[in-house]
Amino acid sequence: MREQPRWAAHGAAEADLILSIAAEAGLDVEAARAQMRAPDVVGILNQDQSDVEAVGVRQTPTFFVNGRPLDPFGEAELRELVAAEVAESST
Repeated sequence: MREQPRWAAHGAAEADLILSIAAEAGLDVEAARAQMRAPDVVGILNQDQSDVEAVGVRQTPTFFVNGRPLDPFGEAELRELVAAEVAESST
C-alpha cells in the first residue's frame, strides 16, 4: 500500500510495476503470473468485470446494500442505509 502512488497514479495501474514492487517484498513473480493466467482465475476476473459494469461501480470502495448504491458515500450514510434496509425487511 505504501507504494500505491507509484504504480496506480491517477487510476492508471501498471501491472508490471506492481509485480516488481511485490517481488521486492518476496513474491514469486513467475508463480503469480501463472496463477493470473489460470483459466479459473481468468473466469472469476471476467465475472467480476461483468458485475462491475452491471451495477455501475465507478470507484472503490463502492457499497451496495440489497442492490441499492450508497450515495453519497460516508460512514453515517452507510449506517443509515443499512438501518433502513433492516427496518424494511422487518415489516
